[in-house]
Order: sequence, then structure tokens, then C-alpha cells
Amino acid sequence: MSSLVRSATVSINSGHVQIPAYLAEPSREGLFGGIVVIQEVFGVNSHIREVTERLAAAGYVAIAPHIYHRQAPNFEVGYTEDALELGRKYKMGTRSEELLRDIQGAIDALLLKENVRPVGVGCMGFCFGGHVAYLAATLSQVRATASFYGAGIVNSTPGGGAPTLSRTPEISGTVYGFFGEKDPLIPLEEVDQLEATLTTHQVPHKIFRYPEAEHGFFCDQRYSYNAAAAQDAWEQVMELFKTTLGG
Repeated sequence: MSSLVRSATVSINSGHVQIPAYLAEPSREGLFGGIVVIQEVFGVNSHIREVTERLAAAGYVAIAPHIYHRQAPNFEVGYTEDALELGRKYKMGTRSEELLRDIQGAIDALLLKENVRPVGVGCMGFCFGGHVAYLAATLSQVRATASFYGAGIVNSTPGGGAPTLSRTPEISGTVYGFFGEKDPLIPLEEVDQLEATLTTHQVPHKIFRYPEAEHGFFCDQRYSYNAAAAQDAWEQVMELFKTTLGG
């Protein structure tokens, strides 16, 4: 980790529950935008911590809450098939209302910090976290959302109920979505439906489709890592957060 960044595991309030979260921030003095990072099914593992630190190096205060904590405290695994099966099991145990409380708790923790601009926050999520990030975009203090390959947005929601896509009218910020056209988990028709719904409800948005990318293309620890797509997506995310949060 760069000397320009400091990090720690902290405790945040999610309703009446306390959960851990990984916090990274610039080591220099100043006021910075705040960003919530939402894990894949693999937990707040080394990849998610690295993303959080990368955001801090770019001049943001970033926090990644452990959204599986009720089921598996401090859960983190690597990218094996067994780990994927276990992570999916815990994903099935989540509920949208609890996830929203977790993200709101992370937002509250950010906005209490003296080095975070009180202008709202950004949100960035991957895989299952990409779905949760779209859900979290409905929170009033989320000004910008970067959703990476979130499967099931158009036809499901955590814990059951109306699909997360049906909550699009509640979104008040800007949404950027990132998808690989070779992703076997997200049909291109679903990406088109998501984009059409954002357009219908006049949500500011951009949808990025990468022809050669698969699911998980942003993670350099996965076989599906696509360096060109990941670099372009990062540049787009930086533009999004700079425009909405400053920096």
C-alpha cells in the first residue's frame, strides 16, 4: 500500500447491528469525496481492499462494509470454485432492506468524518456488489453509482420481491454501468432493458459494453481479467466521481 494512503478496519452502525468495514483514506490533509465500495460474493477480500486503497490514492475516502457479516463474520475468500459456491450461499441469505441499512451505515460513517465533503457520496460495486450498488443508488445521499456486472438487477432482488430494476424511479443521482458482452451471467438483452429503464425514468446514466470482456473483468485476480476493459472502466469511474463529488 502506498504511503499516500492510510487504512484500517472500523466498526459501523447498521440499524441496531454493528458490522466491520474496511476504510482507506488519503494520508494528507484536505477535504475529499466519500465512496462506498461493495464487495463481490467473495467478501471484503484482498481485491476489494485494493480497490478501496486505489480510490484513496486517487483522492477519495473509501469504505467497504462487510455485507455478509450477519451470516459469516469477516468473510473473505479467493477465487476458487469452492469459494464461489460458498459466497453464493451467503448471497442467497441477504435481504435488500438489511443491505440498504448496511450501505446507509457506511454513508453515515463517511459523512461523520471531518475530511469528507458533506455533499453526498459515490458508490461502486462489483458482481453481487454491482447489483447491490444499483439498489443503493435509491438512497438519497448517493450522488453517483458505478455498477460493475451486477447480475439479476432486471429480474430479482436480494431476499425476494419486486426486481431491483423496478426501483429505478427512486434514483436521484447518476448511474454508470459496466458490462462484458461475453458475460455468461448477464444476457445482453438485460443490459438493454436496464439502459432503457434508466432512459425512461430520466436518470442520468452511461452504460459501457466491452465486446471482449467476461464477468469479473475488472478483477486482476480472476481468470477473466481484461486489462484494457478494466483500464477504460477505471477512467470512466474517475470521471464520474470527479464530476459528481469533486477531486
